[in-house]
Amino acid sequence: MADRNGAEVWEFSRVTDYDVHLLMEGKHTKLYEKLGSHLEMVDGAEGASFTVWAPNARSVSVIGGFNDWERGRHRLKKRADLSGLWEGFIPGLRRGALYKYHIVSNFNNYSVDKGDPFARRWEVPPRTASSLWGDGYRWGDAEWMGSRASKNSLGSPMSIYEIHLGSWRRSQADGSWLNYREVAEQLATYATEMGFTHVELLPVMEHPFYGSWGYQTSGYFAPTSRYGDPEDMMYLVDRLHRSGVGVFIDWVPSHFPADEHGLSFFDGTHLFEYADARRGFHPDWKSFIFDYGRMEVRSFLLSVAHFWLDVYHADGLRCDAVSSMLYFDYSRKPGEWVPNVHGGRENLEAISLLKVLNESVYAAHPEVQVMAEESTAWPMVSRPTYAGGLGFGMKWDMGWMHDTLHYYSTDPVFRKYHHDELTFSMWYYFSENFILPFSHDEVVHGKGSLLSKFPGDDWQKFANLRLVLGYMYGHPGKKLLFMGDEFGEREEWRHDTALNWGLIDTPANAGVKRWVADLNRLLRAEKALHEMDFDLAGFEWVDYRDSDNSVVSFVRLPKSGSKPVLVVCNNTPVPRQGYTLGVSFPGPWVEVLNSDAKEYGGSGAGNLGRVEARALQAHGRPYSLSLTLPPLGCLFLEPEARSVPGASKA
Repeated sequence: MADRNGAEVWEFSRVTDYDVHLLMEGKHTKLYEKLGSHLEMVDGAEGASFTVWAPNARSVSVIGGFNDWERGRHRLKKRADLSGLWEGFIPGLRRGALYKYHIVSNFNNYSVDKGDPFARRWEVPPRTASSLWGDGYRWGDAEWMGSRASKNSLGSPMSIYEIHLGSWRRSQADGSWLNYREVAEQLATYATEMGFTHVELLPVMEHPFYGSWGYQTSGYFAPTSRYGDPEDMMYLVDRLHRSGVGVFIDWVPSHFPADEHGLSFFDGTHLFEYADARRGFHPDWKSFIFDYGRMEVRSFLLSVAHFWLDVYHADGLRCDAVSSMLYFDYSRKPGEWVPNVHGGRENLEAISLLKVLNESVYAAHPEVQVMAEESTAWPMVSRPTYAGGLGFGMKWDMGWMHDTLHYYSTDPVFRKYHHDELTFSMWYYFSENFILPFSHDEVVHGKGSLLSKFPGDDWQKFANLRLVLGYMYGHPGKKLLFMGDEFGEREEWRHDTALNWGLIDTPANAGVKRWVADLNRLLRAEKALHEMDFDLAGFEWVDYRDSDNSVVSFVRLPKSGSKPVLVVCNNTPVPRQGYTLGVSFPGPWVEVLNSDAKEYGGSGAGNLGRVEARALQAHGRPYSLSLTLPPLGCLFLEPEARSVPGASKA
């Protein structure tokens, strides 16, 4: 097809000088509007523009079905500046056309066919071509978007349901994947029924190897086409929002796969990754590490974050493997890493990027959350950058998770010797804004299901599961459960098959499912259980010293004007009668939840729904309760009075 001069590629640019300035300053947050492929109307002709960053290329051409994948025929033109951008317009192309970039490098006569780093859609793997796509979805979530600040705030109730789209549920007919729209209907109904406030999707960005669960990303601006088109993914988010459920998306700014069609060695040089393998190659995941000091790479990563918030209406991002970004010696032996300019192991460039990332996201979207999976004691991860922090909104509390699972996997006979594993978290807890995660990482690679971690017979395993979930929901912090944990999945998670949904019809599993739904409802209803999650004034121990009986008790406090909630965990299978706990309010206290209730699969031990506070001092408080503590049971109690004067103090 010829233009006015008979050329097959027209000169055309979406990029301004200001875009180039921002790109090369590492400050561009909307490169997805400029780079990649875009359906255009130019001089009355329909077609597509292409822009790709390849500064060390000798030539770049677009190949695809439209030209029988003929290399060198449709050549892009390099901009006459220092940006390293190649661009042009090809008339006659339509939505869905497949393409790649054929890049001939200036070095060693290297040539390669690359997918588009900014493609909005890719072929279904194992095919690797990019696909022309456009924006055409009409959103219906205006009500959610206008009010989500109150749903995503640090003082809001937050129980996150983490799922992997390919294995949450599958077709009952043939076991194939559900598409985004099929998942949308079922997930919106289920999340609402269970009372979860948010879902978190394991990485949905395009990835060549399904078994990576999405953590080896090749197409950072495209939802995987395994489950449908971009509009289908948008429908999933939209449908959840219209059901009142927020959506967090897991993403991987820490590394990317070495597949030839992807980002690695993009223009015959180490363009996106550090050139030195001691910095640029990850020994654990056999993948490349982004060059965080390169300004264009910083603009790329900033634009990824903003893209999913801007275009897909995500309510937040969970940044995977932040620890591997912060430390040069992460998972490396001495001599296998290069120190920074000061001789230290900290990656100063990654630290700088994370700060800029969080500053830019919260400036553009103050109503969202950016969360870090950071497993070390790096200080102030979730503190503002102006105070010296990294600027994340929240951080996963990996220490709490490890301590808690170790404690509850211990035989109850020996738990008294590990009592500090339950109480230790409160020594450091208010140093960060923590999410309490029971995530996918705890139910893979031979670790078994969450249920299987607990000792004893089947009854005790389920009692322990209900108990640990009750302790989790009582503990300060936002909650995260991986799919299957909410009903007591018996098998380790497998990404290539669906959860065992038939289990929810069995009494024990149905009891766990009902328990989690009731915990979620209580979390939403009681301000004491969520609005002071990150404030020391919202928590008081009643008794953390009773290691002999393996009992912990504490009070959760609201800001004001609401009732406190007393949480008591009996971590042995021994029921305890007449157990005394001090409280600050007289009159009846209501047993609002009891994990040992028969409807949850328990024995039915408890306090018949209420207990009277006596004028007898205990634990430094003027009144006390005489409680029946059920075996391996968790109790939630609150004063019966609707309004408790001075309730901000327990």
